[in-house]
Amino acid sequence: MTQYYDNLETRTVDQREQELTLAVGKQLINAKSNAVAYADLLSGYDCESFSSLNDLESYPVTRKTDLINRQKSCPPLGGFETFNRSQIRYINVSPGPVYEACTHKPDFWRLARALFAAGFRGGDLVHNSFSYHLTPAGMMLDSGCHALGCGVIPGGVGQTEMQVQTIHDLKPDAYVGTPSFLKIVLEKADECQLDVSSIGKALVSGEALPPPLRGIFKDKGIAVLQAYATADLGVIAYETLPDTGLIIDEGVYVEIVRPGTGDRVADGEVGEVVVTSLNSDYPLIRFATGDMSTIVTGVSDCGRTNRRIKGWMGRADQTAKVRGMFIHPQQINEVVRRHPEIIKARLIVDWIDHQDEITLHCEAEGHSLELAESVGVSIRDLCKVRGDVVLVTPGSIVNDGVVIEDIRQYE
Repeated sequence: MTQYYDNLETRTVDQREQELTLAVGKQLINAKSNAVAYADLLSGYDCESFSSLNDLESYPVTRKTDLINRQKSCPPLGGFETFNRSQIRYINVSPGPVYEACTHKPDFWRLARALFAAGFRGGDLVHNSFSYHLTPAGMMLDSGCHALGCGVIPGGVGQTEMQVQTIHDLKPDAYVGTPSFLKIVLEKADECQLDVSSIGKALVSGEALPPPLRGIFKDKGIAVLQAYATADLGVIAYETLPDTGLIIDEGVYVEIVRPGTGDRVADGEVGEVVVTSLNSDYPLIRFATGDMSTIVTGVSDCGRTNRRIKGWMGRADQTAKVRGMFIHPQQINEVVRRHPEIIKARLIVDWIDHQDEITLHCEAEGHSLELAESVGVSIRDLCKVRGDVVLVTPGSIVNDGVVIEDIRQYE
């Protein structure tokens, strides 16, 4: 059995830099020539003369707000795509809203490489508990599994008891989904006295995988690795064994920059993850993820030679990723606008019992149970996740401009 997905993973440093320089240069020309948005954004740049990865630092950063604003003026995809309507396979939606399309290109989001590193192989049966409804995560993992030749059980989210029964009956080899839901599945299986021990490996994403939670899975005989991916870019980096840090995917070029700028920081310094995708169908150039990380120095013990990042180290803004879904300050402000009784609100994001929990603290006159329930419904509608609501007296919330406060601690 081969140890690596392909020869790209073991290229020499010089070979990878030379080939990445050519690939990024080709992508710049492709984006400017074939994507309406980049014809505008790169109009003053001589993409034909691109000759070094260091040259990329002078190019503009693309941000999520650029996607949102241009999709409003140039629906449905904002002109960042190079394909036409007949080539669309799916269009998904993320909070913002941001609409993301994929074409019929096999393994569009490149999940197969991360799955392979996690031990998935052709012939495995995989239980996929990521959502297949509007959001792209379910399809992303689905396509990666199929590219490897794995069969998929499209479990989706919710209906935990039915999912546990299905795992008991069909005995899948592997799991993909959030780590917190895998823990819920294991607990429900114990409660129902159903055997889910066929699952021996998992690739998780969408939220943190702290050591205590990884230890729980290890005790159950499940080897769990994680992938760092976004709906816009696909896989950015993925975990391997043996290693520390996440190997950068071969289908992207990653920079770490000072938040709010396009200026690179030195290796080892924490900054914002900025990614240039090599996907010719959706050529995002210097796309700012909003996530913070740092380059891990040295060479991976796993034998792969690409650079590594430490993993998720917070957000460059107040956006929080909760159970695989981004929550933006604008969404919380919209919740407040729906309820005139609320004077001010702050969302607290915490890590409790190995899963993300959110609580919206609302200043309001009086503590009406009806208001709290109504606000809870608005959170589900606008943020696509469930959260608790606490009504507090006016003046209780600090006047510091913070809308989303992330207090999660994983150790």
